[in-house]
Amino acid sequence: MSQDPSSLTATLRVALQHHALAGRVAFLEGDASIDYAHFAQRVDRYAAGFANTGLPQGAFVGIASPKTLDCVAALFGAMVAGLCPTIMEARISPSELASRMSAVGMTLLACADGEWSQAIEDALALVGASTVALTSLDSTQAVTLPALQATDRALLLYTSGSTGRPKGVVLSHGNLLANAQGVLAHTGVTEADRLLHIMPLHHTNGINNQLIVPLLAGAQVALVERFRADDIVDCLRRYRPTYVTGVPTMYSRMLPKLEAGERFESLRFLRCGSAPITPALHEAIEAAFGVPLVVSYGLSEATCTTTMNPPHARKVGSIGTVLEGQELALFQPGGDERVAAGQDGEIRIRGPALMQGYVGADVESPIVDGWLRTGDLGRFDAEGYVTITGRIKDVIIRGGENLSPGLIENQLAKHPSVKECCVVGVADADLGEVPVAFVVPRSGEELHIEALREHVLTGLSRVYVPARIVVVASLPTSHVGKVDRKVLRRMAGEPSTEAAA
Repeated sequence: MSQDPSSLTATLRVALQHHALAGRVAFLEGDASIDYAHFAQRVDRYAAGFANTGLPQGAFVGIASPKTLDCVAALFGAMVAGLCPTIMEARISPSELASRMSAVGMTLLACADGEWSQAIEDALALVGASTVALTSLDSTQAVTLPALQATDRALLLYTSGSTGRPKGVVLSHGNLLANAQGVLAHTGVTEADRLLHIMPLHHTNGINNQLIVPLLAGAQVALVERFRADDIVDCLRRYRPTYVTGVPTMYSRMLPKLEAGERFESLRFLRCGSAPITPALHEAIEAAFGVPLVVSYGLSEATCTTTMNPPHARKVGSIGTVLEGQELALFQPGGDERVAAGQDGEIRIRGPALMQGYVGADVESPIVDGWLRTGDLGRFDAEGYVTITGRIKDVIIRGGENLSPGLIENQLAKHPSVKECCVVGVADADLGEVPVAFVVPRSGEELHIEALREHVLTGLSRVYVPARIVVVASLPTSHVGKVDRKVLRRMAGEPSTEAAA
């Protein structure tokens, strides 16, 4: 029985064999070059190893490993074997690891060298789970692999969303393939491309857009174990990528490391997603690299990416146009009516990329009547480009007026002495809620609070002026580089030792 061609692994295995016959290189890892033929063999060997674990089809399995070729081959090998793998976030405690596995009924964790510890083994034993050495699953034994369909489970992602507690997002083979096909059509990635992979593998972008997409296209992937701003220029010179994907914080930290005027001739575009980016930072990145920065938007619950700026026609401030095969519409928040043209509405997504559902947490599904309710506010322009205008839960209601933190952040970011900023709402006895801004000065620059307040007034009305402006050395970030607004809200409610007004 053959696999359904609409399953991710069936499509991927055909692509790997095609690229192997063409003699293409799949990965660059340190000084090593791994061709598609070798990688395809590694995937098949790991598929055999996972098939021999005795886990039933669709079972969740964890992989604890740095970003290596073995980790990537094991991830796809587990999928080929009919399992639903997840890459575990690095440096989480044994108790949290056990909690996540127990919540979804996961009983096996494959550990790379250096990732196993007795503390992990003991914590997993308490929840009826165990570990196995990752390399022990690299098997040459002949096995019968399951026939997989588009609806079969393929990938488990952990996301905390707005709840603060991790929950599992279950994605099918059809979900992964739909996302990849849309991204390929939008970006035009081909076998001539080379991606510099700097994102973590437990993040949806690190897998869906930075492994599946280039592998289907026959492109090369230069694996960088983890992002370090100090090493990024050496990586760009060494690997000569045609594109890089990161989050705004990564690019912000790259900028001071670049040599003035240096250009990387191999680059054709940069990609950015997973968190909002101000127009000021967007323009600074393009000026420094000399190539377009392509901003995209998506959620794990919709596999990865729903909108993206075309590399040849990007618009600063926009999250781009809707990917082929997906549908995005704007609705009245909390209602079922679509908003009129030119108006803001809640972004809702429909199509084959929507997750199968949550697992491991008793939370309500955000998919209602076939539409994923994102909680983000946006608007379309006349050419079909979408702009994020705020987030329903982040909207600051000051004296009955709805204020968008993004508008204030964009205005503050235009000040020449501001490097980064973030605005959150805090409770106020009189107005109900007021904005508080956290700003990071550029190196060697001194920020004057009153000057910043006046600067906000040059572009926005008085109600947008932050009640307080707090100068900090850096903004707190999550494990994938997003600014952590929850931490800032806590900071805003505490006495500050930094400059404030």
